Amino acid sequence: MGTALQKTIEQLRSENREFFQIAISVDCVIFGFDNNELKVLLIKSDLEEYNELWSLLGDLVRPDENLDNASYRVLKQRTGLDDVYLEQVYTFGEVNRHPAGRVITTAYYSLINIKDHQLALEHNELHWHPVNEISNLAFDHKKILDTCLKQLQSKIEDHPIVFNLLPEKFSLRELQTLYEAILGVRLDRRNFRKKFFLMDWLEDVNELEQDVPHRPGKLYRFNAAKFSGDAARKQTETVA
Repeated sequence: MGTALQKTIEQLRSENREFFQIAISVDCVIFGFDNNELKVLLIKSDLEEYNELWSLLGDLVRPDENLDNASYRVLKQRTGLDDVYLEQVYTFGEVNRHPAGRVITTAYYSLINIKDHQLALEHNELHWHPVNEISNLAFDHKKILDTCLKQLQSKIEDHPIVFNLLPEKFSLRELQTLYEAILGVRLDRRNFRKKFFLMDWLEDVNELEQDVPHRPGKLYRFNAAKFSGDAARKQTETVA
């Protein structure tokens, strides 16, 4: 049964006009690994208020797209890639976080293998920066970067997402260096290797490193089939 208290959409919009004028954006923290360093892709801010400061890659969400589609669009436009690991992390809604007005942004991080992908870095002000050298960014982007880094650090113990940052074949030395770059700590070589062999995430490809300044190490690849099988089995056991 209807009620006299019901409103039309037009009435709702009219009574709450200011609430429907808040912008929504996405910001992408694009991580890469190169020269033994964890890096993030940044662009020079084009706003006068942030002259000479760098910022994350992002954009306003269009009226006809959802958050995930907007983040994939930003990645595609800036890097030329559309098949990279992408994860939603957190929403930032401080009232004065954007000088142009109220903008609520949702942060994502993505993991890109720099060595095997020639990114479409057409913009002259778009560059990779070592994460540990970044002290200030435009807007609240340093806070967003730090939040996404903490999320990445919390996941790499139990989820094999770091392999998105490596080439298909890699050495244990390279894998350990990557973990150390993400965590910001030195790891014991023997314990690190023992842990990975126990997890059975690696597959020996029966090849050695080439053109390296040290003794060539064995090459491995991520055992995706084994991990997928374990994940499917755990899901089946949970349902049962």
